[in-house]
Amino acid sequence: MEYITKTKLKCPECNFTQEAEMPTDACRFFYQCENCYATLRPNDGDCCVFCSYGDKPCPPKQLEQKE
Repeated sequence: MEYITKTKLKCPECNFTQEAEMPTDACRFFYQCENCYATLRPNDGDCCVFCSYGDKPCPPKQLEQKE
């Protein structure tokens, strides 16, 4: 299966948008903003920072949506 592995993350602290590469085999719980250096953590109920702040869901969630 093919996944979308690039996403645009928007920092909730400073609203900076950065492009990020998502791993295809795991969720990422922490990510550091390139602008303000805040440590991003997933919102309650989300599996990773990409699902919380990205414009695309993480590859494991993409797989769930296709099933």
